[in-house]
Amino acid sequence: MHERGYTLDDVSVVMGAYNEAEAIGPVLDDIDAATDGRAEVVVVDSSDDGTAEIARERGARVVPQPPSGYGAAVRRALYEASNPVRITTDCDGTYPMERIPDFLALINEGYDVVSGDRLYHGAETMPAMNRLGNKLFAATASVLGGHTLHDVTTGMRAYHEDVIESIRWTENTGLSAELLIRPAMRGYRIRQEPIAYDERLGETKLDPFSGGAEIGKSILKCCIEERLGLGR
Repeated sequence: MHERGYTLDDVSVVMGAYNEAEAIGPVLDDIDAATDGRAEVVVVDSSDDGTAEIARERGARVVPQPPSGYGAAVRRALYEASNPVRITTDCDGTYPMERIPDFLALINEGYDVVSGDRLYHGAETMPAMNRLGNKLFAATASVLGGHTLHDVTTGMRAYHEDVIESIRWTENTGLSAELLIRPAMRGYRIRQEPIAYDERLGETKLDPFSGGAEIGKSILKCCIEERLGLGR
């Protein structure tokens, strides 16, 4: 693999936010501590509870957007980022921001996508129904996509900018699955890195039934399109 020489100054940490005033402050503090304040932070925000103000106070670049769903916010955040290494996370306190330097190191080793694998450690803090659903999503994507994928709905990944700019992203609720399935099926170098997973701060916004159905449909759609070479 071709080695790269990126530093924390070359990292953008991006997220979508919708009424996460309780959680976003600690998350941004954790990012600042993990990156020595050197990473760009982009928050695409649709909130009406003060989330944006808290993010700006902590130095994040806030991009306002009408409420359009998870994928629309994360997709825009990825495109708004200005650095070559783009790391996604959720703003609910579930992901280990202290792992950002590890993800950067793996991108520097030559991986195009570093995907945080919550299920490797069992994800005991994840509700049992969500844990089962995520295992089923991973199994389905692995069979249909022809690659062994462990955690297709994780919100913490690092991408080289070439991956983000070269693929047309189409999904909304299922964007997290699309962001792994399409690169894997196109031959990008993928590293699935075990990470810890914590209980969220604040209340969840995703209905497990309707959200799960949307994610399942996204997995089917992405795998079929990639198999047929559509959308390239």
